[in-house]
Amino acid sequence: MAWRATPEEVKAAPRGSDRKPLMKARIADGTTVGLVGYLDGEPVAWVSIAPRETYRDFGAPEAEKGEKIWSLACMYVHRKLRGQGFGTQLIGAATAYAKRRGANVLEAYPVDPKSPSYRFMGFVPAFERLGFEEIGKAGSRRHVMRLEL
Repeated sequence: MAWRATPEEVKAAPRGSDRKPLMKARIADGTTVGLVGYLDGEPVAWVSIAPRETYRDFGAPEAEKGEKIWSLACMYVHRKLRGQGFGTQLIGAATAYAKRRGANVLEAYPVDPKSPSYRFMGFVPAFERLGFEEIGKAGSRRHVMRLEL
């Protein structure tokens, strides 16, 4: 919810836990928010994937004419499953999902593996392996990476 909350919502609900009703309302209204990954019937992963305009400003360049940009804003894989390729599978699933829904560009905002913050946004090498190209930086740590779909 960190990248989805408006400044007004952050003021009204300063703690992340206070924003759960806001996310539930978005889902109830039909706003795309992401995908849940399952292993043996249990939820073990999450990726926030949606049209870029449903998020706050990531600091990425403006869309060019004809671009339908979706953003992969954050991801989570259960700790016991990390390092086994599930993150790459999650990015692949998010890519396919965005493409099926009309995206022609997918953006992500990962960090270097040794970054002390924003680690929930994924790591640059994983996105590079999947064909994403860096087009700039957003802040001092986040890389803006794009994949043409």
